[in-house]
Amino acid sequence: MKTQSYLSFAALLPFASAHTIFSQLQVGSTTYPISYGIRTPNYDGPINDVSSKDVVCNGGPNPTTPSSKIIDVKAGDTVKAVWRHTLTSTPANDAIYVIDPSHKGPTIAYLKKVTDATTDSGVGDGWFKIQEQGYNPSTGSWGVTDLIANAGLHSITIPSCLANGQYLLRAELIALHSAGSSQGAQLYMECAQINVTGGSGTAAPSTVAFPGAYKSTDPGILINIYQTLPSYKIPGPPVFTCGSGSGPAPGTTSTPPAATPTTLATSTKVSTSAVSSSTAKPAALYAQCGGDKWAGATTCVSGTCKAQSLYYSQCVP
Repeated sequence: MKTQSYLSFAALLPFASAHTIFSQLQVGSTTYPISYGIRTPNYDGPINDVSSKDVVCNGGPNPTTPSSKIIDVKAGDTVKAVWRHTLTSTPANDAIYVIDPSHKGPTIAYLKKVTDATTDSGVGDGWFKIQEQGYNPSTGSWGVTDLIANAGLHSITIPSCLANGQYLLRAELIALHSAGSSQGAQLYMECAQINVTGGSGTAAPSTVAFPGAYKSTDPGILINIYQTLPSYKIPGPPVFTCGSGSGPAPGTTSTPPAATPTTLATSTKVSTSAVSSSTAKPAALYAQCGGDKWAGATTCVSGTCKAQSLYYSQCVP
């Protein structure tokens, strides 16, 4: 009864004033102006239909403005997507500033290699995930929780092994406060237009399509967060890291391999001996480090890699 009361209350709250926009990109010591190289919307609302083309770079109910600018980024560097409640929000004029704390959920980032970042819609295949931060069951915090604590700065490392050229950088937040019902999850995303230089050009990440990468029934999309959560499965594919495996080159269509039987290990600590050939760098604290068909890092910079489910293991303290 208590859980139902929480859900009913959550559904009635006036969350229209608690939305957010990826409004700026920070590269090194430079924070580019609002909307520079980013297709920003005129409204800070979410996309709820994961099958819509609007889930790619926003649009539809939140019409976006094109940008003729492209931002230069070095492969291997960490950029920061700047999230703000509105395009004019500052700590002085907006108590929410970033996003309402009730909008708990993961932070995610994708790239897609394109010929012209200023005109490519991003619709279709070619996307690969390069960052995610979900839920920490030991502290009850989410990626969005840490984003708010970090003043809206969403850190995203550009893989050093990418081919040089233009890409769309899709930064995303998924708010799960109303995700207990169909199309209740709120997806916030915008696309930045970047030009990557200095990459080794050896990467061939497997890719997914938007729309298509998410389903409305995915456990990370349709979920009641007002309960004890032993784990959380972040939507979409595993994070691509250099040396974590390969697939079709970015910009080409990927064909999923045939399914093979898998077995869930009984230990809660992921063994590194089975992936001794991996050259992936250790995962950051709270990042993914294992799971069914996971091809990324299986060791942690700090903490221990512990299985949260068959599909997801996480670096935890």
